[in-house]
This record gives sequence, C-alpha cells and structure tokens, in this order.
Amino acid sequence: MRGNEEFLSVVNELFNEKIPFNKLLGLKVESISRERVSVGFRMRDELMGHYQRGMVHGGAISAVLDVTGGLAAFMGVQEKMAGETLEAKLERFGRVSTIDIRVDFLRPGIGKKFIATAYALRTGKKVAVTRIELHNEKKELIAVGTGSYIVA
Repeated sequence: MRGNEEFLSVVNELFNEKIPFNKLLGLKVESISRERVSVGFRMRDELMGHYQRGMVHGGAISAVLDVTGGLAAFMGVQEKMAGETLEAKLERFGRVSTIDIRVDFLRPGIGKKFIATAYALRTGKKVAVTRIELHNEKKELIAVGTGSYIVA
C-alpha cells in the first residue's frame, strides 16, 4: 500500500505544481483514485467570460474538463500497469494526450468554487474514453464532457 500512497502523492504534486497551465487555471486535485478523480478551482476575474453576470468563460470550462478527463484517463490506465515501477507509471503521465473532447454547456458557469469529476468509461491499450462533469459549490451541474485520450 505504501507504493500506492507514494504514487498518488507524486501524481498530486505533478498535477498541482509542475504543470504551468494547471497552475494558471488554479486547479487542485480534490480526490484521486483509479476509479474517479475530482479537480477543483475557485472563480477569479481572470477566468470570467461574462463580466456582467460573473460567469466562467466557456474556454476555461472546456480546458478544466479536458485536463480532468486526461487525469482520469491516466488513472484508468494504471490498472493495466500493476507491478510496474513508479518511474514507468509516471512516464506514462507525459504520454497522455487529447484526441477529442465534446463539451455540453448546461447552465451558466456562476459560482465561487467549481469541481470537475471524471471517470474512465473504457480504457484500452492505446485509447481511453472518459466522462466529465462540472458542478458549482451549490452542486448545480454546469457542463458535461466526453473525452478520448491517447494513453499508449
């Protein structure tokens, strides 16, 4: 179990501190497991798309869904890597990339804090497909997405 805790700690640090785009968006891993990941961020002026309504920009929402889906794809492939070294598992992190993402905006992105949650629908040898949801602090569903990612 110690190896799994170390692995999750390193993934958290990579995601939260080492990826400049994630830092720009203010993303932080809220929870992480092989089955499901959650990523949170707070509303800031820099993310605003509609200044009169105080809404998060659709591009920021899309980016958050994409990043969260990619993390879920990476975690989904970890099951296939059981028994491999920490270095081999982390090397795979750098190879995950987006093939396609579809985003459906369901209501205005109004809120103070947002949580994106994702899980793998299917993880193959080369491609993973994920489902992602974005909620605000009132648990209102803001947007949903489906992403496909190269994981080989």
